Amino acid sequence: MATTQAPVINMDQLNAFLGKFIDDLGASVHAGMVVIGEKLGLYKALADAPATSAELAKKTGTDERYLREWLASQAAGGYVTYDASTQRFSLTPEQAFTLATEDSPAYLPGAFELALGSLAAVPRIAESFRTGAGMGWGEHVEGVFHGCEKFFRPGYAANLVSSWIPALQGVQAKLEQGARVADVGCGIGSSTILMAKAFPKSEFSGFDYHDKSVEAAREKAQKEGLSDRVHFEVGKAKEFPGKDYDFVAVFDCLHDMGDPIGAAKHVRQSLAPGGTWMIVEPFANDELKDNLNPLGRVYYSFSTLLCTPCSRSQEVGMCLGAQAGEARIRDVVTTAGFTHFRRATETPFNIVYEART
Repeated sequence: MATTQAPVINMDQLNAFLGKFIDDLGASVHAGMVVIGEKLGLYKALADAPATSAELAKKTGTDERYLREWLASQAAGGYVTYDASTQRFSLTPEQAFTLATEDSPAYLPGAFELALGSLAAVPRIAESFRTGAGMGWGEHVEGVFHGCEKFFRPGYAANLVSSWIPALQGVQAKLEQGARVADVGCGIGSSTILMAKAFPKSEFSGFDYHDKSVEAAREKAQKEGLSDRVHFEVGKAKEFPGKDYDFVAVFDCLHDMGDPIGAAKHVRQSLAPGGTWMIVEPFANDELKDNLNPLGRVYYSFSTLLCTPCSRSQEVGMCLGAQAGEARIRDVVTTAGFTHFRRATETPFNIVYEART
């Protein structure tokens, strides 16, 4: 009787993989620590001045014993700096820039809030692996919506007005003169409001199929004093109202749509002659092998928990995924009848496409 020979284990490779496991396990639970740090204002307090755990507890109105443990976890992870001689914790300028400065283009906490919110759906998504069922955006916990806005807003604030819109043919001039703009899949309105503040002569309409996000966007517009020319409505990408838009923008959501081709057709029909559609998508190469990197892991994981289930919950359920790549986006856009499509610009996290008829 033949016997199965045990595999030969390379101990160096095993230890290297175990080291990766420790890094990943630490990062997984560390996400919760970052969310706590932001929620309680701990990073901002440390950015003001170094402090012991007792000093920081007094300053932030928190329990010293919990805080001591949290600070140790942050120092061990390199998110906080510890001086053993003074027993004080502090933030370097780089740590403060990413953890305590909300208008920084590198502000990180929102990504962890999005991650925690996404992970709450794991039991349901695991069952979806068996059934193929979808999960709509609005069915996730609230942390997903707020975390998503915090995750994407810094990149939009850093690039949208300064480089993305200028990379499009003739769009900036139209916006400066006064244009009609639709932001489709606007979420809670950060991208819409950024554009509205930069181009005061233009009028903006934001549409999203999630009613709670639209409510939050309206509140944001009112708070910014923009309600006279920034309007938000509940509307699907294939059905949003209005015609003759000079500019339509879709930020990081075309791949979430069940029928992106149908949405693209509706965008084309809504544009004024000479109008432009800007499509912002997560950075991705066309081939899987070229996306097998740390950023690809982030996007594929979010896509498994959020983007693919969202698309599957809608009609058609095309499921482009968050790593669709330029070739697939081009196919969607040209199939919908656009004759001009190009990559206008990119960042390490996003690709910006321009489409015109």
